[in-house]
Amino acid sequence: MLLRMSTYFLRTLRDDPADAVVPSDKLLTRAGYVRRVAPGVFSWLPLGYLTYRKVEEIVREEMDLAGFQEVHFPALLPTEPYEATNRWTEYGPNLFRLKDRRGVDYLLGPTHEEMFTLMVKDLYSSYKDLPLIIYQIQTKYRDEARPRAGILRGREFVMKDAYSFDTDQKGLDISYQKHRDAYIKTFERLGLDFVIVSAMSGAMGGSKSEEFLAPCEFGEDTYVKCEKCEYAANVEAVTTPVPKDLDFSKIPAAHVEETPNTPTIDTLVEISNSRKDLRREDRDWQASDTLKNVVVMLTHPDGKHEPLVVGVPGDREVDMRRLEAVVSPATVRVFEETDFPKYPNLVRGYIGPQVLGLKAASKIKFLVDPRIVTGTRWITGSNIAGKHVYDLVSGRDFSADGFIEAAEIKEGDTCPSCAGKLTIARGIEIGHIFQLGKKYAEALDLKVLDENGKSQVVTMGSYGIGVSRAVAAIIEQNHDEQGIVWPATVAPINVQLVAAGKEDSIFEEADKIAQNLNEAGISVMFDDRKSVSPGVKFNDAELLGMPWIVVVGKKLTEGLVEVKNRKTGERQDIEVSKIVSHLKSLIK
Repeated sequence: MLLRMSTYFLRTLRDDPADAVVPSDKLLTRAGYVRRVAPGVFSWLPLGYLTYRKVEEIVREEMDLAGFQEVHFPALLPTEPYEATNRWTEYGPNLFRLKDRRGVDYLLGPTHEEMFTLMVKDLYSSYKDLPLIIYQIQTKYRDEARPRAGILRGREFVMKDAYSFDTDQKGLDISYQKHRDAYIKTFERLGLDFVIVSAMSGAMGGSKSEEFLAPCEFGEDTYVKCEKCEYAANVEAVTTPVPKDLDFSKIPAAHVEETPNTPTIDTLVEISNSRKDLRREDRDWQASDTLKNVVVMLTHPDGKHEPLVVGVPGDREVDMRRLEAVVSPATVRVFEETDFPKYPNLVRGYIGPQVLGLKAASKIKFLVDPRIVTGTRWITGSNIAGKHVYDLVSGRDFSADGFIEAAEIKEGDTCPSCAGKLTIARGIEIGHIFQLGKKYAEALDLKVLDENGKSQVVTMGSYGIGVSRAVAAIIEQNHDEQGIVWPATVAPINVQLVAAGKEDSIFEEADKIAQNLNEAGISVMFDDRKSVSPGVKFNDAELLGMPWIVVVGKKLTEGLVEVKNRKTGERQDIEVSKIVSHLKSLIK
């Protein structure tokens, strides 16, 4: 492939787009790979689409090598299957809904579990037909409330989604491992650094779940790794080691005290340790001894609202993403000023568990962090403005409706697997595999006859790769101050050839080199623009990010051209007669 900059549909930009916040969004736009059409919606330009197709090709090749079979569903889907699984309701406002001219409801597919299940149900009926793994590469649509970060989080995106169908859990375990192995090979070929972490299945349902994350400081996902063992998990899936119950026989009775001018946990702890009548006998009070009761409003898919109070140690915040993962498909919002008058038992800033949970007349659900076990001793709200209650003991003075994993995870927290220390990092989700089990098969009546002629519900697995997202993730891990640095496996073009000078001889020789490289099977982007200065050409070459930059310039009089490795910056002068063979060896 030989492309010429003078005629190629490409315009680079000097400045970052005003609304771009992450490197991939800035660079894809500046380098002329994509253009924004609307919030969360992008067009691929020729160079960008070449790159996207390289990524898609690698994904497809690895799926085919693993023995999976490709199908293709429409994006415009009927509602009936989604009503059968209740996802027409559960998806809530994230679903793009529309009506045809007859007033019949349709949706733009956010994911295709229902379609895959029905296709298999239509064609297969015996255990002899299984196991089966089929996949597609298809555009998906989700009405993100806050689309951001360019193609990393859009309303329209391309995903590879695969589904396995087995007669039992043992078969599902085998299919799951096949996908896990195929994903490892895929992301290695894409040149991505990645980690595999335990995860939540979310709206898809199911049991065992793992995410493939590309470590990146701008990633939307936060994950933890243990310093001692192999434990790794998305923070949404981290479980808290539960302490043993404590003996509370010697703890004084709970007592309410005036606590003026204590708007924060720190000020509450300070006054508690400075006043003799509030000090505890064994040690100073700490922020972790205060019980913070955070009230939120849940909105269920059917539109009903429900208040929820979450109790966490005062040295931690409620992590809204963890909370949302637990209460899904309900959504969560902060309790607003206008909500409090409807629930007079909730005294803003002084909410206490005495009016919540199992012992409460208010019927407001009260869930607490797993650390709040029987016998733990707390300072917390008294449900009276300006006052807190001291020595309030869990299991003696109050009870919760249950436990919830919603507190923020901190650096150095205890590993739930080995009691080592956790470290925290950020990453981009590039793949997700999980065991669906029988959820969709039961909802849509997908059954096969076993060897005894008995009807059995099929067991399913679901496996996704963000194809368009992977393009951005690669850039997030491969760029510098000058621009993109493509790994050779996904670069749209092998070589950027720059004619740096005004002499006709330079352009003529550069043209010959371009044609020779093309004939040798090496793709070339030839910057043959005569009205553009060498400086601009060099800047564009760095911005576009091809793995190799060849400069035909002043050294041509010595029979030499310069070859630069875009990743390392290493430069070499190579004889013109040897340039093709030299690049072939580098690319190989």
